[in-house]
Amino acid sequence: MVTRGEAPSLREVATHAGVSHQTVSRVINGSSKVTEATRGRVRAAIDELGYRPNSLARALAHGRSQRIGVLVGNSDQHGPVSTMQGLERAARHHGYAPTTYSFRTLEELRSGVDFMLGQRVDGLAVITPHDAALAALDGADLPEATLLVGAGPRAASRLHRPSIQIDQAGGARVAVEHLIDLGHERIAHLAGPDDWYDGHERRRQWEQTLTAAGLAVPPLIEGDWRPDSGHAAADAVLSSGATAVFVANDQMALGLVHGLAERGASVPADISVVGFDDLPESAHFLPPLTTVHQDFSTLGEEAVRLLLGETDDDPDGRKLEEAGEGGGVRLRPWLVHRESTRPLTAAAG
Repeated sequence: MVTRGEAPSLREVATHAGVSHQTVSRVINGSSKVTEATRGRVRAAIDELGYRPNSLARALAHGRSQRIGVLVGNSDQHGPVSTMQGLERAARHHGYAPTTYSFRTLEELRSGVDFMLGQRVDGLAVITPHDAALAALDGADLPEATLLVGAGPRAASRLHRPSIQIDQAGGARVAVEHLIDLGHERIAHLAGPDDWYDGHERRRQWEQTLTAAGLAVPPLIEGDWRPDSGHAAADAVLSSGATAVFVANDQMALGLVHGLAERGASVPADISVVGFDDLPESAHFLPPLTTVHQDFSTLGEEAVRLLLGETDDDPDGRKLEEAGEGGGVRLRPWLVHRESTRPLTAAAG
């Protein structure tokens, strides 16, 4: 072993072995995408230089790091952060240490993947519904047990990875059908960004549900998930002639109700409003918000079960192979009926 004043880095091991740092990460992570000859050179370099990342010695000795990696994007949004918290709780319950890395840019995402490989995580959950982030993973050197959380089936198929998500289309359908059942025929939609799987699926299902019911599809009203964009959309909602509006998340619904009130329109007397997410605060909006509940905690827990099934540490867990390469496991959301919607006849009368 070479005597050194400082601990060697992964890149120094790569230079010593004559390979890329990504190849060293693959060897450390136990990837099958490395030839035995290359694996031997990297192992020899690791031994000669005395390379040991934090906790790697234990992982090499026991063949398992007991870590689950979590890459989470848009951690300022309720859905991703709640899913992350559920996943962390479930990982600890099963004796795993969750290693979390949040990202806001594509470069941070790529750095996060490299970091997780260096940590030799047993499984990796990537929490993001954003198209650009998922596209950036195409061709990336991901751990064998990688699960996409909140991504759509098309992205999962493109990346050849299983996915788990909440049924966004199903949630949008029950929201719009609720308004139709109340007698509303002119139902607007305040949409989230279309480059998010969630936003795309909710707007698509709004349109399909109206069309299936033989109702006209009003012009789409664009939002950006933030309450300010809901507040700014109040004029467009009123000018649309809608008697009800399906809002793509509760935060925009909060802003919209505020904006409508400032313009003299009362919810639900003049216009009914349905949100999506069921934030903890939604029951205390004025009026309390009818919304679609997403069980983010269960989403995180089920993600861990899938990952542990892949590593054979949870015999009752659901194998990733059972979900299918590029396949998806979906959880069902449900409508929470509160006071922001009412029958059209009552609203008119």
